Amino acid sequence: MMKVLIADKMAPQAADIFRARGIEADVKTGMSPEELKACIGNYDGLAVRSSTKATAEILAAAAKLKVVGRAGIGVDNVDVAAATQRGIVVMNTPFGNSITTAEHAIAMLMAVARQIPQANASTHAGKWEKSGFMGVELMGKTLGIFGCGNIGSAVAERAQGIKMKVIAYDPYLSPDRAVDLGVEKVELDELWERSDFISLHSPLTDATRNVVNAQSIAKMKKGVRIVNCARGGLIVEADLKAALEWGHVAGAALDVFPKEPATESVLFGMKQVVATPHLGASTTEAQEKVALQVAEQMADYLLTGAVVNALNMPSVSAEDAPKLRPYMKLAEQLGSFAGQVTETSIKAVSIEFEGDVADINTKPLTAVVLQGLLSPLLESVNMVSAPVIAKERGIAVSEVTHERKSPYQNLIRLVVTTEAQTRSVSGTLINGNTPRIVEIKGIAMDAQLGPHMLFVTNKDKPGFIGALGTALGDAGINIATFNLGRTKAGSDAIVLIEVDEPVNDAVLKTVKALPNVVRAKALKF
Repeated sequence: MMKVLIADKMAPQAADIFRARGIEADVKTGMSPEELKACIGNYDGLAVRSSTKATAEILAAAAKLKVVGRAGIGVDNVDVAAATQRGIVVMNTPFGNSITTAEHAIAMLMAVARQIPQANASTHAGKWEKSGFMGVELMGKTLGIFGCGNIGSAVAERAQGIKMKVIAYDPYLSPDRAVDLGVEKVELDELWERSDFISLHSPLTDATRNVVNAQSIAKMKKGVRIVNCARGGLIVEADLKAALEWGHVAGAALDVFPKEPATESVLFGMKQVVATPHLGASTTEAQEKVALQVAEQMADYLLTGAVVNALNMPSVSAEDAPKLRPYMKLAEQLGSFAGQVTETSIKAVSIEFEGDVADINTKPLTAVVLQGLLSPLLESVNMVSAPVIAKERGIAVSEVTHERKSPYQNLIRLVVTTEAQTRSVSGTLINGNTPRIVEIKGIAMDAQLGPHMLFVTNKDKPGFIGALGTALGDAGINIATFNLGRTKAGSDAIVLIEVDEPVNDAVLKTVKALPNVVRAKALKF
């Protein structure tokens, strides 16, 4: 009999679902890492919330483990890369607690505006310090939302209900979607400069880590108040503390911290700070919803092989899997390539299929392309959530199958239209299972993508290739493959290089400074 371990507190109905479907479910909460490591080898599935850490060491001891289910959105507590290496599917429940988190953000907004927790503590202490808790109204104030996705848009809707003006910064927010939400889309510096209140609703990525720091705070209005119900690493706590001390920031309301459980912080004890212990998703309704959802998803996978809301594996039905599997990696790579080189709002996406691939069910491949396209800037995007996110953000998605003969046995072409330009990338399968890039921006190429890549757009001039190779060699970076393409002699050209290690910012800066370089980007696959 299959066995599942429920390692964190969640609605009891989750265990009932497993048992009703013939899966043994053990509920063991509050275990230490050593205790979890000692017993995890007995289980086929692990269900967690945010407390239990499914680290690489824990997963290495999980000889039978097939699936980890996270009852919630974020998977910071699961080593997804280690799970993937061991063939363990990682699932989450991306939409179960969005409304609950948005409501908590609004509650925190009100709490920091009116100093409600501080006034409550004072009154319970027998004091009557009415004049000491002068607050500010929310009506008519400008709320700046950093990250206007599923949760951020729900916050915007509720803030408008209390008559706030809402502006938003989000690279993936299209102008049409902003109009639908009734928010004004702005650039990041404008968000900092205009906002009376700022609410953070972004995933924690390389681009967003420490985004609220001394430099960005200096651009904000004096008296700004900051709310964070997203991820603790978005804020440099020492910089926020300094700004609170000298009065540039009037208050902060924080539900998340860089390290959790947060038993200490430089912000604790400051009278201007409202702090809660990661309560964004903590309502009865939300917890029941995500617990039931993750149990159903895990049971489906263990019993039938169906994969839903997976972060490290495309969601494919058992019937379609044999036909689609060879194309999944190609589709994800095409999307990821386009997503990593796209820096402005996406307006439209077209996915074209030619040859053999046009004769199969291409809907899952379209979802995988969108997953790859949106993943570089968005957290926990998967096959199920990607089409929904694209629709929410006003991205027009079209799928075209061509009956015409292709020069390749199979071909997938991705065309991405942004506010600035239209870019295309095409790929094929060699020998039926090896993805290859065969065209970028209309320029023919033949390249296999590796873990670390460097993409350069340049002018086709003598000596450029040598200068680029020298720059990488001087930096101690070894070239694995070197792929070239150009429109015509002396005109536009591209270089796609696989290297043995990541290209850091310093090396990238050197490459960008080379003569005839138009653009350079380090890519990861």
